[in-house]
Amino acid sequence: MRAELRLRAAPFGAWVRLGDDTLVAVDRDRARRLGLDDAGAWRDDPPPPEAPLEAHIAVTSRCPAACTGCYQSASPEGRHVDREALEATLRGLRDTGVFTVAFGGGEPMLRDDLGSLATLARALGMTPVVTTSGLGLTPRRAAALRDFAQVNVSHDGSPADYLAVRGFEGARQADEAIAMLVSAGITVGVNMVLTRQNVASVAPFSHRLADLGVRELQLLRYKPAGRAASPEYLARRLTPSQAEALGAALKPLAAALEGRLSLRIDCALVPLVAGALGSAAGLERFGVFGCEAGRYLAAVDREGALKGCSFVTESDSRMSIDAFRAFADAPPEPCAGCEFQRVCRGGCKVVATHLRGAMGPDPECPRVMAWERRA
Repeated sequence: MRAELRLRAAPFGAWVRLGDDTLVAVDRDRARRLGLDDAGAWRDDPPPPEAPLEAHIAVTSRCPAACTGCYQSASPEGRHVDREALEATLRGLRDTGVFTVAFGGGEPMLRDDLGSLATLARALGMTPVVTTSGLGLTPRRAAALRDFAQVNVSHDGSPADYLAVRGFEGARQADEAIAMLVSAGITVGVNMVLTRQNVASVAPFSHRLADLGVRELQLLRYKPAGRAASPEYLARRLTPSQAEALGAALKPLAAALEGRLSLRIDCALVPLVAGALGSAAGLERFGVFGCEAGRYLAAVDREGALKGCSFVTESDSRMSIDAFRAFADAPPEPCAGCEFQRVCRGGCKVVATHLRGAMGPDPECPRVMAWERRA
């Protein structure tokens, strides 16, 4: 089941989801030509906050792995979210104008109805994606996932790297999951969590993934949430020199992989590597953006609560949706005066709240650190 053309009015014109699941922004003239009825769509008075474009949905807290740094603190004793509740969540997200739903856990593959959840999302006009460790995947289960636009496998490199990041050796299972998904004709991505133990392996690992048929590698910053919100976070996060080296390596690596593997970074990595990637205008032109939590990105936790970010794992007024939006509307210094603010959006608020006790500029951003040294 493939997506049909779908439009949603925005102050600049409209967001358009094409039939191949691509999401693009168009101006008002193009939106009209595509059939958007502009009666009331573009008002002169300040519009309400835009609904999210993408929502992350936790479908279970159960996982056999119990990774040492799991941001959801999932465990073998966790439970699945009730199917009726998930259906209500999907319909509610559809009604607010969400385009993409990303299923996560725990381990979503433990749900027998995972494939039918993707089918339902498609029927509601949304594009479903999912992230899995690959544990428990079989060829039959893989074939049932064809309504997902992409299945992302969590994989952190060699067996030694995987063990260092997650606390157990699951590299072989991740490789096998990739092979099963590729064989089933499903678009496969890989999510690689970067720590100081495995960041040096990004280049060789990316070439190996391309050989396996993976279409996209997304590099994720290690974040202090769930079981990772511990003193051990300080020993796992990237060092400033590692972040600088990563940024310098990304452009030539992306060029070397062109046509074989797309290379992406998550929103939390943007402030760490932005300076090495080029100017703010150049990053905007290529669609590289940082934190959109509470604005274009939202998350639904296992209890059905709507949050600004999937890494906000507990009820915390310091990281409410309103707090995310307030920061975006009026960022404090040094973000307010930084040329990269419109790209990185002030960095990772989860990191800031963990390290400083309150939402604020990302304390691991090199420009924030330089400003604080001068202050």
